[in-house]
Amino acid sequence: MAKVIMIQGTMSGAGKSLLVAGLCRIMKRDGYRVAPFKSQNMALNSYITAEGLEMGRAQVMQAEAAGIAPLACMNPILLKPTNHTGSQVIVNGTVVGNMSAREYFNYKKSLIPEIKKAFHKLEEIADIIVVEGAGSPAEINLRENCIVNMGLAEMIDAPVLLVGDIDRGGVFAQLLGTLMLLTEGEKKRIQGLIINKFRGDVSLLDSGIQILEEKGGIKVAGVVPYMEEIDLEDEDSLTGRFDRKQKGKIDLAVIRYPRISNFTDFNVFEQMSDVSVRYVTTAAELGCPDLIFLPGSKNTMEDLSWTRQNGLENAIKALAGKVPICGICGGYQMMGMEISDPENMEAGGCIKGMELLPVFTELQNQKVRRQIQGKINHINGFFSVCSGLDFEGYEIHMGQSIKKDSQKGEIEGPLVAGRKKNVCGTYVHGIFDKGAIAASLVKSLANQKGIAIQEESCMDYKDYKETQYEKLADILSEYLNMEEIYGILREAHVR
Repeated sequence: MAKVIMIQGTMSGAGKSLLVAGLCRIMKRDGYRVAPFKSQNMALNSYITAEGLEMGRAQVMQAEAAGIAPLACMNPILLKPTNHTGSQVIVNGTVVGNMSAREYFNYKKSLIPEIKKAFHKLEEIADIIVVEGAGSPAEINLRENCIVNMGLAEMIDAPVLLVGDIDRGGVFAQLLGTLMLLTEGEKKRIQGLIINKFRGDVSLLDSGIQILEEKGGIKVAGVVPYMEEIDLEDEDSLTGRFDRKQKGKIDLAVIRYPRISNFTDFNVFEQMSDVSVRYVTTAAELGCPDLIFLPGSKNTMEDLSWTRQNGLENAIKALAGKVPICGICGGYQMMGMEISDPENMEAGGCIKGMELLPVFTELQNQKVRRQIQGKINHINGFFSVCSGLDFEGYEIHMGQSIKKDSQKGEIEGPLVAGRKKNVCGTYVHGIFDKGAIAASLVKSLANQKGIAIQEESCMDYKDYKETQYEKLADILSEYLNMEEIYGILREAHVR
């Protein structure tokens, strides 16, 4: 059996995902086969594995840090919100259906066998499994039928490290308050405390840590600094990326509709020092950027209506022909002639598209899930710089698109061009990550503007992420008591 340790937090955004990724990389460097696990994730940023199964991208990031291929069993339950009160429920990589919050609350206990099955599958390939909780274990109204925090810890007999976020203030109250709301059995599972996101002189915490350990009866296993220099994927519901408004030499604008998904497609551009990625919600914010992206959406028809109602659609169409525009997945569907929904997968009925691409989309109840790779087809206009370049990525969409001007209705190649030569769309998520594609687009934009950009800023994105995993592991190795954490692993049975 694999050894297991679990990271829980005092709240959402305490830093669980990043700490799990860092521990995975440290343990990998120490020679262990390590894997991440999160029984239930709520996110709109998802990924398709080589098996053709869907999982949350946070666990993909953690698997990369562990140096192993992402597997759907690392995230057996994925909830993708469709509105304020309901989600699409995905179990072990496949869609079960849409449920309201109440329906899912009553249903989730039946998923315990699926969670155990996924966890045991990981045990077959890993020496150590680093488990991530969700939200807080002190949500006492959700204690019944818990399958993601203390309920899961009991299920897999995991010792727990509890993480508090000092940057938001009140970290001692966070940690002690959480411990007070746990049952005696749950509290016994907490084997160490971590103070995360600290800024300043750590010696100023000494007296507080002493009182914390005395009142909580649990040792502090580390004080981790605020890691502004680490650039890795964050949970989509808590990202700070949407707040960045500063324009760089190359200004890329991403339309941030209410149900935006898979905006990780644009992270590759953020590591380029001369490039800014702005997420915009109004026509005034949009302005006249160098390139516009329409990203994925969990509800394409409603998000298209949103762009229509707030004036963004008109602003985008006015810039077509002047500014390159690229739609991905749901954004690609919006840019077409029409979207129909005969099976009421979203809003039902039919809606006119932006009419920037000669494609018609019909939403269907079967989700397309596949990895894809190859060479980008020949395309005219601005995006011709991508023609012939190698790409890899994945498709994940409810719907099929056919081309208006194709005799058979078929779409050839991953990129579909519009009548205006600077407009294109694709179903492929991650298409910019490999090799020279993102760099070629940025260099072409720079040439059009007659400016120079730094060549070093065009590193292959996979290589770039590797540098970040190494930095993360270096920092955590310095500030976490890894000897104590390995000791907790050795004595992992806590009943």
